[in-house]
Amino acid sequence: MTEQDLIAGACVEHDRYGIGYISKVSLTDCDIIFERGGKMNFVKRTVIDDLALLDAAEENSNEPKLTLGDVEKVLKMILDNYNGVQPTVEMGDRWNNGTLILKPGVDTQAKEIPLETFFHKIVMVRDRLRVLEQNINSHKNLTDEEKFDLQQYITRIYGSLTSFNILFKNKEDFFVGTGGG
Repeated sequence: MTEQDLIAGACVEHDRYGIGYISKVSLTDCDIIFERGGKMNFVKRTVIDDLALLDAAEENSNEPKLTLGDVEKVLKMILDNYNGVQPTVEMGDRWNNGTLILKPGVDTQAKEIPLETFFHKIVMVRDRLRVLEQNINSHKNLTDEEKFDLQQYITRIYGSLTSFNILFKNKEDFFVGTGGG
């Protein structure tokens, strides 16, 4: 394979990494996305150093080099790596099409909220707490003691939100406070 063969979208085969697709080419390197065992791995290889390791993969010239499914896998991998996509959290089946009714103690009108809307807001709170937790843990200017203190507040918040666990379908999505390990 020559450097002229390295074009974005080209399918390549590597002795160690298997089949991959070139996603970007520059003067000194190229980005290749390899699929191995159903999982996408992003591997950056210097063209000059590893050119001998790349061989053109056999492919049917009538088929597109990069399918929509391939692009979706790559985008999902990138978004997952950068927290752009949160896993789907399901509400318990018994709560589907339910309504949360907030009835005031004084003589005013009650407020009805679809449970799906309320559940979505609870999940957003949980996801934003997780991002806050990650930002605290990776903060460069906080000491370990400060990180620990802030983490304790977040853990207590999780504990306060455990009442909403009855809405979740799967136990692994539950809020867990200090008593939950």
